[in-house]
Amino acid sequence: MEAQSTPLTSDAPERTSPSARHAVVIGGSMAGLLAAHVLASHADTVTIVERDRFPDGPEHRSGLPQDRHTHVLLESGQRALEALLPGILETMREEGSPRVGMPSDVVQWQGGRWFRRTAATTHILTGSRPLTDWVVRRRVLSHPRITTLQGTEVTGLLGDATRVRGVRLRERGAAALRQDARGLEADLVLDATGRSSHAPAWLAAIGAEPPHEELLDTGLAYSTRFYRARDDDANADFRGIYVVPNPTQPRGGILLPMEGGRWSVILSGLRGSEPPTDEAGFLAFAAGLPHPVLHDWLLEAEPESAVHGFRKTANLRRRYDRPGRRPAGFLATGEALCAFNPVYGQGLSVSAFSAVALRDALDDPRRTPTTGFVQKALFAAAQQAWDVSAGADKNMPGARGNALRPRAVDRPADWYLNRVQDRACGNPEIGAAFRGVLSLTRPVTSLFAPSIAKAVLFGPQPEAPSEPPMRRETR
Repeated sequence: MEAQSTPLTSDAPERTSPSARHAVVIGGSMAGLLAAHVLASHADTVTIVERDRFPDGPEHRSGLPQDRHTHVLLESGQRALEALLPGILETMREEGSPRVGMPSDVVQWQGGRWFRRTAATTHILTGSRPLTDWVVRRRVLSHPRITTLQGTEVTGLLGDATRVRGVRLRERGAAALRQDARGLEADLVLDATGRSSHAPAWLAAIGAEPPHEELLDTGLAYSTRFYRARDDDANADFRGIYVVPNPTQPRGGILLPMEGGRWSVILSGLRGSEPPTDEAGFLAFAAGLPHPVLHDWLLEAEPESAVHGFRKTANLRRRYDRPGRRPAGFLATGEALCAFNPVYGQGLSVSAFSAVALRDALDDPRRTPTTGFVQKALFAAAQQAWDVSAGADKNMPGARGNALRPRAVDRPADWYLNRVQDRACGNPEIGAAFRGVLSLTRPVTSLFAPSIAKAVLFGPQPEAPSEPPMRRETR
């Protein structure tokens, strides 16, 4: 408990600056890169320790488990990223990352109904994960205070239950297995190693208390394949297809553009309805979606890659924010703190505004940036994304985990939110509010604003297209 109120910085009397002298970031993920950028304003040196070696360009990286799958950057993430790295969005667009408007650019089916393609109220960037990482990595690593240790893995923490004082390192590879781990001292250690983080075990090894973990798992799996643009795509009046699964329809599919005239197609299914990773099975699964619009597109498309599967999609939250016997000088961010079902597309965006939360907590002139204070700020940055992802998944058939705890208050809320979704397809005002919450630009409370509540509770069922709307609305 006492360690939770200890400042992040060293208590050595000769230090007059409140900034840490050396910070170590474990993991060169998006969350790690952006956190390192923030910490470079508070430390003399920031060292990013990465198990892989970074590619020189927008190329796939073996240690990034989802880089061969569809990724989006929500509008909330774009705003946060631009606040951290001014001009970065323009660079992404220059490098070819497409900008897709919702709902105008997307043919969307949800809850048995097609969405009207009215004017866009939010936009997503749909460049590949290697491109997005490369653009950000190139910018962050140009900072003179940031260095990297690549091909190196952390094997544990230095310090004790009161304070973390660094990390134990070992080079990767067969020869490295015969080497003893070496120490790297630091005033602050930040874990950004993702959902497979070993930090709970590392903390236990130095006598500290690992965090309580909350889990909610639908068993969802997905498979992704990249395609070349078809000849008629240039004349098409849509830039995406989105078939959203629900408790009564366990299969989903998404088509989105990428850079370089390519498209990504992701098929998803809940436990027992997992999409295959062979070509014939991939097409057969798409044929089982509620409408053949995506399957028909696939039949005319030219594949550019193999089919890649992914299965680790549980919502997982580590409660470092709760009181406990944990050391000062250690933080967790990104999916090492809170991992979401990737089908909701929140991960990159939460990494960005978690870095904004880190910046704001360290810069807050009213508070000493203690470990507990900063960790709570990082936890709060991921709260709405958790509410959206776990809130939707808890109603899916076969959902499991200790976070699956129904409460009496959930029943009327679920009833209301079901009406919101049912009316979002045809009512532009409700649709804008609904998309704002999903894109994390509006709070959940905006769905209960008087005008929205009136339309949800008392308004008529709005008209919606009876067939896939292949053209935008012009009025």
